[in-house]
Amino acid sequence: MRSPSHSVLPARALRAVLVLALAAGTATLAPATLAPAPAAHAETTAPGLAGKPYMGWSSWSMQSSKYPGLNPDGDYSYLTEANVLKQTDALAAKLKKYGYTYVNIDAGWWRDQAWKPAFDPYARQKADPQRFPRGMKAVADHVHAKGLKAGIYLPVGLEKEAYAGGDAPIWNADGCTTADVVYDDLRTTNGWDSAYKIDFSDPCAQKYIDSQARLFADWGYDFLKLDGVGPGSFKSGENYDNVADVAAWQKAIAATGRPIHLEVSWSLDIAHAADWKKHSNGWRIDTDVECYCNTLVSWENSVDDRFDDLPAWTRHAGPGGWNDLDSLDVGNGEMDGLTKAERQTHATLWAIAKSPLYTGDDLTRLDSYGLSLLTNREVIAVNQGEAPPAHPITPSDPQQVWAARNPDGAYTVALFNLADAPASVSADWATLGFTGKAAVRDLWNHENLGTYQNRITQALPAHGSRLFTVTPHGSTLERIAHEAEAPANVLAGNASAADCSACSGGRKVGNLYLGGKLTFTGIVVDKPGTYQIKVAYISGDARSADVSANGGGAARHKFPATGDWGAVDSVHVPVTLKAGANTITFDSGSGYAPDIDRIDVPPSS
Repeated sequence: MRSPSHSVLPARALRAVLVLALAAGTATLAPATLAPAPAAHAETTAPGLAGKPYMGWSSWSMQSSKYPGLNPDGDYSYLTEANVLKQTDALAAKLKKYGYTYVNIDAGWWRDQAWKPAFDPYARQKADPQRFPRGMKAVADHVHAKGLKAGIYLPVGLEKEAYAGGDAPIWNADGCTTADVVYDDLRTTNGWDSAYKIDFSDPCAQKYIDSQARLFADWGYDFLKLDGVGPGSFKSGENYDNVADVAAWQKAIAATGRPIHLEVSWSLDIAHAADWKKHSNGWRIDTDVECYCNTLVSWENSVDDRFDDLPAWTRHAGPGGWNDLDSLDVGNGEMDGLTKAERQTHATLWAIAKSPLYTGDDLTRLDSYGLSLLTNREVIAVNQGEAPPAHPITPSDPQQVWAARNPDGAYTVALFNLADAPASVSADWATLGFTGKAAVRDLWNHENLGTYQNRITQALPAHGSRLFTVTPHGSTLERIAHEAEAPANVLAGNASAADCSACSGGRKVGNLYLGGKLTFTGIVVDKPGTYQIKVAYISGDARSADVSANGGGAARHKFPATGDWGAVDSVHVPVTLKAGANTITFDSGSGYAPDIDRIDVPPSS
């Protein structure tokens, strides 16, 4: 609701009020910049791996789909040597020159069409002769002959069928058998409970992992997806803690001397982000993108989930390891299961998030629109460039703006309309930290749109998006910082101040639930208008708050999760203020709101 018109506060009076606020400690000058790029990981599986998000193709989307004709011999029957080689040749012909490199074979290469597994005498997975009649090395050789890299898959743990009564010997490990590798009580692990948990207190356990890594290296594989890893994969508790497994694989891969990219999956626990970063090159942050239906994916199944689940992870991605959003299935039209607008939005989020770009499409049947999405060099450059991953600069409402600052001072800016109906979405330059003019380039359409004053607004279709480079030609925006815990602010209900080592003033206001409120006082601006208020907050999960000014009507906004209750992030909320002094209230309403660190307010709109 817009406040009634007020006269502009004289400049001298405005400065006087600001000086009083600064002197009282309720406000400070605040910088207006986006977060810097995350530092490279201190420890990775091999030097030089995952300097950029990897690009390629994966078999699982087509294996898991019920699209007519994809799996003619039953579920997951698509996975065969012939089909992998066909996709390899298509990748080399159509996508290799754009940076797509990996051909990744997913689950089932050691299982027959009835899903019965095969193992060698040393409890290691062995290629099914019907699916891969020439074996896995021949496939890798074909991939390498095309100038590409080969990827393979395993579930974490010792598969139950490989146990063989505990009598199977471990390769190159005298006296070790499968009984030595696992716990005596045969406790199960991984996302499907399909394996026995490995007991790394016994040296035979590491030797078993070493033997598997050696086999893959001898076959010539360059990538391993380790799946069903916990904490994550919808499992928690001691039996499903596979951090030791991931560390063992890292050690085993290093011992082979072959650079093998290690990717862990799926829906991993963000509380263990430091472990995934330490021991792997990438981690799946969410559930499968596939819908397990008669298309490859669907918007509602899980593509749209990423907008809620990704923000907490953004700060963890960087050279050496990346947040994996799963397959990018935008190339086949009808088989993808998405509208044209949804396909572009799918690709836009993956690109700005700096997720690995690996498609699960049938590369032999890419339609012209899908090919244009997968091969847009300007969009690929966003994903592969040196800028940090983009993050939301507005709340997780149906209309969102995400941004990242580029090394040259420009910004990558994405507009999203996640609503089921068309809507306009605006990117306000104030949310980027500057005011005035900026040049805008449309990356998807390779078009310079000209100069825009203070903001750009676009009409977007349902589930639509736009992707821009915004180059500032204006001036840096000054903001005044107001700490949540300042004595002049008003707390109501359960709201209370608490220590916060990550917060700007060492304190925050929390317990904003079931009617808890925080009201900032003494918010001074020089003229009436809508101001982009930068809200620094802490929230272990996504939470909403009603935001209002001067006791007027409130707008409810959803604040993305920051990852844990010790991490601070920020978004911008539009608030209509009057000239002079204002109050801004954060009200939990009937639910739970995030903890508030501070707000930064421009003195002029």
